[in-house]
This record gives sequence, structure tokens and C-alpha cells, in this order.
Amino acid sequence: MRHTAAKLFAALAITTSLATIAVGQASADPAVTPAAQDIVGVGSDTTQAVLNQFSTDYNAYLTGTGDTTSPRLYSWDATGTSPITTKTGATSIARPNGSGAGISALNSTTDSTVDFARASRGPQTGDLSTDLFVAFAKDGVSWAGNTGGNAPANLTTADLNGIYTCSITNWSQITDVPGYTGPNATIDAYLPQINSGTRAFFLSAIGGGTAVTPGSCVEAYNPEENEGTDAVFNDPNAITPYSAAHYIGQVYGGHTTSTDAPGYLDLRSVDGINPITSSNTLNPSYTSTAYGRTVYNVVRNAEWTGTDAHAAALKAIFGTTGWICKSGAADLHSFGFQTLPFGACGSTIHI
Repeated sequence: MRHTAAKLFAALAITTSLATIAVGQASADPAVTPAAQDIVGVGSDTTQAVLNQFSTDYNAYLTGTGDTTSPRLYSWDATGTSPITTKTGATSIARPNGSGAGISALNSTTDSTVDFARASRGPQTGDLSTDLFVAFAKDGVSWAGNTGGNAPANLTTADLNGIYTCSITNWSQITDVPGYTGPNATIDAYLPQINSGTRAFFLSAIGGGTAVTPGSCVEAYNPEENEGTDAVFNDPNAITPYSAAHYIGQVYGGHTTSTDAPGYLDLRSVDGINPITSSNTLNPSYTSTAYGRTVYNVVRNAEWTGTDAHAAALKAIFGTTGWICKSGAADLHSFGFQTLPFGACGSTIHI
């Protein structure tokens, strides 16, 4: 079933439990300059909105307990003015856009500038052994097509592989989708920018675990991921990878801005499995396939395993018994993500 942009307006009638989460937290840099001791992150577009909400709620939790001294949590968006000065006393840096850029910023600075990187992918070749990936939620990556356009409601992995390697360039070549007869029209396939974790994960998923190299037919222009408001998507033949959790947060959680919204796009199925359930939540049957992914916050291993106040602050937020794993479920659900089981949330991996 297609989830059309019209359902964005239906999100105003979301359940009371979701309505308690503040709408309007989908995209926002810190409203104050974080203190030098605060825990500050950059990176992934996919998880920035939920990290912004975590920041609001965690800091309110500390204030509510009367704690005025513990480090607060802050997160800088993937896009916006650049450079940024992430905290008091920090060296200004170019704003990191995407998981890869966030991890690079983590590795090229100290905790006086960046404490963690948001990552919508796991460790990969090129990451440092000093990077520790701390798990916090589950997502699914699918694809989105122009609402009312020429793309079918479903594509197979073989179809997506063919489209992005350019062995399939016309909708008339899609012959394995029941009930679909594609028109004679050229497919306009887009990918997010090179540092995008969603891009990296999607290309690996459609390659059966080995990242495919995009063909020359793939559009050279790279729109911001998980945002269908770009004018290039006002095209009946446009398709692009899209985070299912981010889409659910936008459409059913009401977490949008003027740009961070589905816009011209709606989410589609892969291999006959809809990423979204009839209850408008992330489908476990989808996230159990190759298109399901864990999302992370990346920290420096030496700081995580330390015995000082900084290590304690990181674990108080991201650890297995930290605030996100114990108290972040409502935020995760509102922004479309699935929670991880006890022990999996806050678990760590590295190269």
C-alpha cells in the first residue's frame, strides 16, 4: 500500500501517547551554546531529530531532579549555516553532514569540540579501531517514489540493484512486480551525498551485503536524505533511498519542518514487504530482512572506557543502563524507530 503525502495531515490525529512528544523538535540546533563539559554530537541526518528530542528530554530530566552540575546533551543538525562552534571554547569546524562526516569530525577533534557522532550505519572499512559504535535503536531503509508517479508500489532487490547499476533504466523493464506494467519512461534514480550512512547502507543492502557501485545513469545531483521537498522530486520518475523510521516520524509523528518532510515522495515496499504496519509503526518483518539496520552513536573508545567524569557522563546517556536505553522509548516510537532489547541497547562494536 502506498503511503501518500496526504497522510501527513492525518498525523495531526496521532495517539495521545505520541502527542505528548513535542512537535517541532524535528530539526533544531542547540538554543544555547553548550558548556565545555557538555556532551555534544554531530553527523547523521537520519537520527538528528530523535537526538534533538533526547537532548530536550534528558536535560529536562536532569533539571527535574535538581541536578545543576551534570553535563547536558546537545546535538547539531546535519545541515545549516557553517562553520559551527559546537561548545564553549571549541575550535570552529565545518558542519558535518552525514554519518561519515560526523565520524570524521569525531576523529579529527577532541572532546573539547565533539563528544559523539550520530551514525545510521555500523563500522565499515576506513573507520578507526578507536571508534566505538554504541547501539540505540532499529531502523529500516526502503525507497521512496514520486506520489502519483510512474514507480510501482513495490520493487524487488533485483530491481533496485538493476536500477542503481544501470542495467534497468526504464520503467518498462520492470516485469517482476505483479499487476504492474511500467510505462516507457526513463527512471530518475537519486542517492544522498557520499557521507550519508543511509546511502552506504542502501547500496550494501541491494548488493546482498556487498556495496554496489552506482552506474552512470544515477543522477549526479545528491539531494539531502530523507527529505522529499527538493524540487527534483517533483518528477514522476524520481526515486531515492529513504529511512522508514524517519518517514514514520515525519508523517505519523508530526515531526517536520519546511524542508524535513516527505514532500513530493511517499515510501514504498521492497520484495513485497511494506516497511510500515497497519498501525503506522516500523514493520518488524521488514527490519528483520537485509533492509533492517541498527543505528548508533559513535564515541572514542578511550573516553568510553575511562574512569573519569566524562566517561561516566557518556554512559549515563548512551550506556545499557543510561537514560536513552531506560527512558527513551517514547521518543524513539514517536520518531518511528524500534527499541532494542535490554542489553542490545547500549551495546558496543568496533572495527
